[in-house]
Amino acid sequence: MPDSPGLVAILAYDGLCTFEFGIAVEIFGLARPEFEFPWYEHCIAAVDQGPMRAMGGIHVLADGGLELLSEARTIIIPGWRDRSAAVPEALLDALRQAHARGARLLSICSGVFVLAATGLLNGHTATTHWRYAAELAEHFAAITVDADVLYVDAGQLITSAGSAAGIDACLHLVARDFGTQVANAVARRLVMSPQRTGGQAQFIPTPVSPTPRSDLSRVMQWARERLHQPLEVRDLASEAAMSERTFLRRFTEASGQSPKTWLQHERLARARELLESSAHNTEQIALRCGYRSVESFRVAFRNVVGVPPSVYREHFGRGARSIS
Repeated sequence: MPDSPGLVAILAYDGLCTFEFGIAVEIFGLARPEFEFPWYEHCIAAVDQGPMRAMGGIHVLADGGLELLSEARTIIIPGWRDRSAAVPEALLDALRQAHARGARLLSICSGVFVLAATGLLNGHTATTHWRYAAELAEHFAAITVDADVLYVDAGQLITSAGSAAGIDACLHLVARDFGTQVANAVARRLVMSPQRTGGQAQFIPTPVSPTPRSDLSRVMQWARERLHQPLEVRDLASEAAMSERTFLRRFTEASGQSPKTWLQHERLARARELLESSAHNTEQIALRCGYRSVESFRVAFRNVVGVPPSVYREHFGRGARSIS
């Protein structure tokens, strides 16, 4: 791993989306004395000249202009002032050049319209706030728009849904750079639950249910304490004192994903923690996370995380970095 994760350039523009901008500054710009390894450098790059207005009557002064993008390893596009507003050619050119030299570009909410205008998303899957998804698909037919997820990681291009999903996308990038343990430590400092996986639904129309959601939370915690067991949906339904069909429906309504998918993500999250912090071998971790065979574990891990468990441990295991 590099000694430093590099420079993060956060765009600022007239009409700046304040919350989305704040997310990026909080995660990448805040000092992290709790870590004993270099954190991100960051700068604010101005799209427009002069003081820029942000929502809420705030004026923003930047560290420099678009020339800063040539030095950045990561560029954050925190929303956009108007989805129908033209994107300055100078910005489009700077983003294309940054991408060509290997920089990662991450958009939050309507910031995807800036990325789309570069043409870099053509042929890729992307997401945005569910309210804007149809508009994005209509204006940029070469992009596959997925309106049902929190964020999409296409390698150098990461797009996220509505404002709060930007937190998850940024934490996902932290996990890519430093591992799950570090990303969850950042989440704890934000006083929020660990980073959600990108495949979770962004808009869940949950009706009033006669079964309190606290019951489902109790069952989830019960399952987390037994991930080493080969749990099935019927086991969770039994613990919730529901029929399997009723439990499946209510769980999906409340969480936006099936119990089977949730269990898979919980098992793999536990596996990532063990790969980072323990000396257990792959076979032992597979058993501790409820997999019947090490091969099924390796396949599931690679499909979701993108690399084999051995490669993940090499990058993020004990000794790679320290966490206070």
